[in-house]
Amino acid sequence: MNFAFSEEQEELRRVVRQFLENKSPETAVREQMETEQGYDPAVWSQMAEQLGLQGLVIPEEYGGSGYGFIELVVILEEMGRRLLAAPYFSTVVLAAQTLLHAGDEEAKKQVLPGIASGETIATVALTEENGRWDESGIEATAEQSGDGWAITGTKSYVLDGHTANTIIVAARTGQGTSLFLVDADADGLTRTALPTMDQTRKQAKLDFAGTPARLLGTEGQGWAVLSRVLDLAAVALAAEQVGGAQLVLDMAVQYAKDRVQFGRPIGSFQAIKHKCADMLLEVESAKSAAYYAAWCASELNDELPSVACLAKAYCSEAYFHAAAENIQIHGGIGFTWEHPAHLYFKRAKSSELMFGDPTYHREMLAQRIGL
Repeated sequence: MNFAFSEEQEELRRVVRQFLENKSPETAVREQMETEQGYDPAVWSQMAEQLGLQGLVIPEEYGGSGYGFIELVVILEEMGRRLLAAPYFSTVVLAAQTLLHAGDEEAKKQVLPGIASGETIATVALTEENGRWDESGIEATAEQSGDGWAITGTKSYVLDGHTANTIIVAARTGQGTSLFLVDADADGLTRTALPTMDQTRKQAKLDFAGTPARLLGTEGQGWAVLSRVLDLAAVALAAEQVGGAQLVLDMAVQYAKDRVQFGRPIGSFQAIKHKCADMLLEVESAKSAAYYAAWCASELNDELPSVACLAKAYCSEAYFHAAAENIQIHGGIGFTWEHPAHLYFKRAKSSELMFGDPTYHREMLAQRIGL
C-alpha cells in the first residue's frame, strides 16, 4: 500500500501554495483579522473561479469537480501554512459534508452548486453555551410550524456564523436530534460576532426565536450524520494543523541558523538543537497520523472513527507544542505583536479546542475501541 501523494496531488499542492503565498501573506491575514467579516471577497471568488477550491470535493452533478478527501487534505494543509482567513472550513468541510451525508437530494441540488461556485457561504451551528461537542450538548428545539419548522434556542462558537448565507442547525425534535436549513435573513434569527483569541477564524453566536427552518434529511437522524461529519472535520483540521506545524518548524529552524549570539548561530547550541529535533519528530509523526486518517476518510472505512480521534488528539498537541517552541527559540522578538509567531500560537490553541480537546478525543477513542 502506497501512502505517497500522486503527481497530480503534488501539482495541486504546488498551485495552491503559490496562490496562497500571493493572496494570503502575513499582511493580508492581519488586514482581514481587523475586519468583521474576516475574509476578502475578491480572493474568495478567485479561489472558486480560478482554482475551483470550493467545489473540489463536491460531486460533478452538483457543480463540483468530484475529487476525494485526500485532495481536500492537501488544500487544507496549505491553508494551515498560510493561516488563510476565509470561510473555507465552515463552508466546504462542515456544511458541504453535512449536506452530502444527510441523504437529502433536494437540499443538495439547492445548496451545493452555490457552494461550488463560491456564491454561497455556509456553516453548521452545533455547539451551544455549554461548549459541548457531543449530542447531549444540543438543547435547541424545533417544532413543526405550518409546512415547515420553527427553531428556538442559542448556538455559540459558530464558525463564520455572522457571514454565512446558509446555516445548518442541529436541534431536538420529538424524534431526537435533527438537522435544519436556515436562511441568513430568516425572521427571528439574531447573529452576533464573538471576540476570539484566534482573530484569523471568526465565530458568532446565533439566537433563534421561532426561526423558520426546513428539515434536512430524516427527522431524528441528525446525530448519525453529524457524528460522521465531526470525524471528517477532525481529520480535516488535523491536516490544517500539520500545515501550520510544519511552517512554525521551518520558521524556528531558519531563525536558529540566522540568529548569531556569542559569535555563532544559536542553532549550534545544544538546547536549541534539542528543541528543533523534538519539533521535527512531532511534526513528522503528526503528518503520518493526518495522512493515514485522510486515507480512512477517503475510503469511509471502519477505522475512520478511531483514527479521526487519534489524529485530532496527536496533531493538536504537536502543533501547539511546535508553535510554543517557535516563540521560545525566537526569544524576546517572538513575543511581540509585530512577529507572526503569535498568530500561529493562537491558531494552534483554538484548533486544539475545536471539536474537542485531546483529552476528549482520547476518551472517545477508548470508548470506540472498547477499552
